[in-house]
This record gives sequence, C-alpha cells and structure tokens, in this order.
Amino acid sequence: MRFYGCNARTPIQARSASEGKAVPRWRFGLVGMVRSHLFLACIFAFAFTTTAPAQPLSPEQAKPAFLKLLDRPKVAADIREEAKPVEKNGLIYTRWSFASEKKADGTTERVPVLTVAPAGKTGKLPAMIALHGTGGNKDGMASWLEDFAKQGIIGVAIDARYHGDRSGGEKGSTAYVAAITRAWKTSMGKVSEHPFYYDTCWDLWRLIDVLESRSDVDPKRIGMMGISMGGIETWLAASVDNRVVVAAPFIGVQSFRWSLENEKWQGRANTIKAAHEAAAKDLGEPAVNKKVCRELWSKVIPGILDDYDCPNMIRLFAGRALFIANGDQDPNCPIGGAKLAFAAAEEAFAKAKAKDKLVIDVATGVGHQVTAEQRKAAMAFCVKWLK
Repeated sequence: MRFYGCNARTPIQARSASEGKAVPRWRFGLVGMVRSHLFLACIFAFAFTTTAPAQPLSPEQAKPAFLKLLDRPKVAADIREEAKPVEKNGLIYTRWSFASEKKADGTTERVPVLTVAPAGKTGKLPAMIALHGTGGNKDGMASWLEDFAKQGIIGVAIDARYHGDRSGGEKGSTAYVAAITRAWKTSMGKVSEHPFYYDTCWDLWRLIDVLESRSDVDPKRIGMMGISMGGIETWLAASVDNRVVVAAPFIGVQSFRWSLENEKWQGRANTIKAAHEAAAKDLGEPAVNKKVCRELWSKVIPGILDDYDCPNMIRLFAGRALFIANGDQDPNCPIGGAKLAFAAAEEAFAKAKAKDKLVIDVATGVGHQVTAEQRKAAMAFCVKWLK
C-alpha cells in the first residue's frame, strides 16, 4: 500500500468555441488564391471548434446545477419504526424508515434505515452514514456501523434504490439493473427515474434532513462513506452538501470521461451488464462499446461525463475532511482517471489551505476491494474529524 500524491494537476481541456472575425474580400490572382486557401482552412478550423463539446461548468456552477437536476417536491418524512430496538454487547440496533418523495405514479418512496448506536450515551452524538455497493444492502454495512458505534458515533445505513428491502423481493442487483434498463428505454420527454446513483443521492439529502432533526444527533458532525457504488454516491451527494463534514469514498473515485476516452469503460459497464446489453441492442450495435456507454450514461446519469464527473465535483470538498481509498489495479475505477480526481482534490485542498484534511490512499497491486489497512486508516481518520 502507498499514499498517492500528484505534483501537478492534469487540467480539464477547454473546449469552448472560438470567436469568428470578419474576413476581408481577397483580390484575384496568386496572392488571392493563397489567401482563399487560408480562408477555407480557417473556416474548417472554426467549424471544428464550434462543434466540439462545451467546457464543463466550474465546480461552483456544477453544485447548484446538480441540485436542480435532482430536485423534486419534498414530502413529510413520516418516520416509522420498523422493528423494536435491540440491545446487544453495549450497542443498540434500530430499524426504521422515512418517506423521501412522492413518485410520478402517486406512490411514496420509503427509505429503510438501520442505525447502530452506543448504549448509555446521552446528548448529541456524531453520525456516520455508510453506503453499500452494487447488489448489497444496509445489513451488509453492519460491521462498519458497529465499529463507529464503539467509537461513540451513531452508524447509519440505508438500502439504495432497488436494493435490499427496496428490491421488491429480487436478489442482489437484479431489480436495480432492471430499473436502469427501464430508465434507458423511457422515451425522451417522459418522466423517468434516475436509479443509477442519482436517485439515491436525493434519498441521502433527505436522510440528512431527518438526522438533523433527531435529538441524539449533532447536526454539525455528520459524515458519509461508501464502498464502490456507495463510494460514487458519497462523492456525488456529499460534494454538494456542506452538512457532510467528513467523507470517505472507497473504490469509487474515478473519471467516467477518462474511462470512456481511454477504452477503460469495461469494468464500470460490467457492474450493470444487462442494462448496457439492452442499450447496445436498441442502438443496433453488435456488442457493448464506447458508443453504447456514452449514450446510456448520458441518458441515465446525465452530466457524469463532464459537469458532474469526479475530477470536477471532488473540488467542492476542499476545506472539509476527505479520505479517498483506491486500488491501482481496479478495473472499475481505472487509475488513470482516478489520478485526475486525486490531482484536482490536492490542488483544491492546497488552495483552501487544508492539506491536513485530505488523505489519498492507493493500495499497490490491489483491484476492486478495500484492504484491511485502508479500512483501519479510514476509521481513524473519520473518528478524528467527527469527534
């Protein structure tokens, strides 16, 4: 394992259109012909630049844009106890749920929650939200919640959209992939869900609203961490919500754009393979390829290739505590793209004079997994900045 540091940021290339200027009439003759050819060359160059994609929004602009993109009418939390609290080994396990939105079909979306808190503690305590990966559920994060609770921090986990108790009885990621496929197939202009990361971000913002209202939670000491899919949801949701004072995305920091441009999209696509295969069929492609990924991602997670890509959004953490854990052989989060995010974070934290609040831990020779050393280091980091 090693700690990764970048000496220089790889800049996001500007792709804004050039401004045209008035071109004078040219005289006929040799000089005129030369000038005419130069004129045509300028026209082609101008046409090329005007069709190039626009430069991404600045992080400061991306923040309100992302919040607006996912905004929807708020509903009363309607908190419900789903089971009686259970005390075991000095810890209290509580299962409850809350309403996060009223969907287009009139149903209310409810979010199942598991909390683990230290028994006998009084007053307002810090809280740490822990998010599972693709195919997982809140109960799979129980050991993390217990470790935080033993440190005097309330551990909180939810089921992401179409996972766990929100899967309709399906196992693993089946319901999740099916929902993403439906979102892809929804006609443009019709109301569509964003089950691929985005809708869970909304749930997380509403979860923080609920935690802030609790008598046992200190609203100024709320953290968020996640693994894989949960890591991506962490940097997406927490980057634009300053109520999260500590964040720890595990094996989720990457650049979707870099992966696409450098033919390293396969690992990410395989996490929801059936949805990509459905998109390939609809697009008339013989197999999943770069075009398929671009079209699918642009529709179901709009903006992820530019405005809301990690190297852009991660800058918004500057000044808050951020622990990043990756593996340098991770196919889902290719290190080339991850380095862009690392460098962006380092530059932003240096500018904010908060280098001590940033840790980037890259495990050498490790793929898509969190090492025991990374877990231990992250726990210590989060406890330090939450307590």
